[in-house]
Amino acid sequence: MCLMIFAYRVHPDYPLLLAANRDEFYARPTAPASYWKEHPALLAGRDLEAGGTWMGLTQSGRFAAVTNFRDPARSLSAPRSRGELPLKWLTSERQASELLAELESQDSDYAGFNLLLGDRDALWYYSNADKAPAIKLEPGIYGLSNAKLNSPWPKVIKGKARIAELLSGPIDHQSLLDTVHDKGSADPAELELLGLQETMDAALSAQFISTEVYGTVSSTTLIWQADGQLSWRERTYDSQGNKQGVVQQDLQLA
Repeated sequence: MCLMIFAYRVHPDYPLLLAANRDEFYARPTAPASYWKEHPALLAGRDLEAGGTWMGLTQSGRFAAVTNFRDPARSLSAPRSRGELPLKWLTSERQASELLAELESQDSDYAGFNLLLGDRDALWYYSNADKAPAIKLEPGIYGLSNAKLNSPWPKVIKGKARIAELLSGPIDHQSLLDTVHDKGSADPAELELLGLQETMDAALSAQFISTEVYGTVSSTTLIWQADGQLSWRERTYDSQGNKQGVVQQDLQLA
């Protein structure tokens, strides 16, 4: 997953509102979000190549998501798949502090990543891009792509502004999806200031990416209400950016 825009404990009725795109090579096999047979309380998509997931939610209120970190030095093969990271949290009952402390000692086993994990009480961010400790997030509007949290990439800035506007109006899955669905590329001058000048940078600067072999393969929106009702919707796309399917799951936390 390569773009997440979320409002955490900003709206009194919605502790978490999130919109996210997963960008991937079209040839990589993937299963849409569903409840896993071996973990019946886990709702997540599945990477059929390495077996992990990019984002998931449990019926007890655990949430996790991961993005790759854009750093050629950390994009080489690593011993373990980043898709394991959300599962470490979603399939356990461990405390976040315990799991994150363990991960800090093992993070060199993975290529560069950004990780979000949380539950009904807290939301945490950790990256192995540096040795900074995990951060327990304060209420606010956040954007995460393939750099550190809230890095000022154009598509992150655009998404944060749109979700801020959304908070004052009707909130539904379509309005959340719109915060990450812009297909326009960033201004070349903006990319130059960020050091993003490679051939593919313009195409990859769009929120919704569409190239010949790589692009946005799914979008997920999550509406978490203060009364414990959650609604998850995932849309999948083909290589032309056309909608292929929709999975929607609504649940009530115990």
